[in-house]
Amino acid sequence: MSESVIAHATAEPGSPGEVAVCTRPGSEARFVAIVREHYAFAWRVLRRFGLSPSDADDAAQQVFLVLSQRIEDVAPPKERAFLFRTATYVAAKVHRARRRRPETLAEDLEEREDAAPPADELLDRRRARELLDRVLSEMPHDLKSVIVLFELEGLTMSEIADALEVPPGTVASRLRRARAELASRVAKARSEHLAGATKP
Repeated sequence: MSESVIAHATAEPGSPGEVAVCTRPGSEARFVAIVREHYAFAWRVLRRFGLSPSDADDAAQQVFLVLSQRIEDVAPPKERAFLFRTATYVAAKVHRARRRRPETLAEDLEEREDAAPPADELLDRRRARELLDRVLSEMPHDLKSVIVLFELEGLTMSEIADALEVPPGTVASRLRRARAELASRVAKARSEHLAGATKP
């Protein structure tokens, strides 16, 4: 297998930088096409599973490195499902490593503060995103996966079933439970916030 570096540099957050790949010559064009089409999807999944923007950048490269090494085993209709499963695995590894490095929490807080927009409206949106990220991080993995893929990424029930390797009926059941739990957790978080804000 030959090694190459494919650059996809853009100014947009979450767009691919340099992805190191090892592919057979006949697979390289397909790999490049997959990166271009699905990099943003993989990056967003990593963010939704609690990674900071900088960690998501690094983790996305790991995801696509795994794909480059296994591309011949991944059928074309299953590419996004493979990327989702790989992204959740990589995100879990990053979280395990970070639990052994508590000092990175301060770095994350500094990074978020630096990125805070000055406009009130943008600040409200940022807080809403942070609330959603926090609530999602507290949800069970099986429910979080379904809500992320359906509500945030727009996958069909069939695509989610492929990604999670479960029957479509299970996806529908989990989605109902996930929506109810998400709504309950968001309402509880907002209520706690209001209660704290009104205390003298």
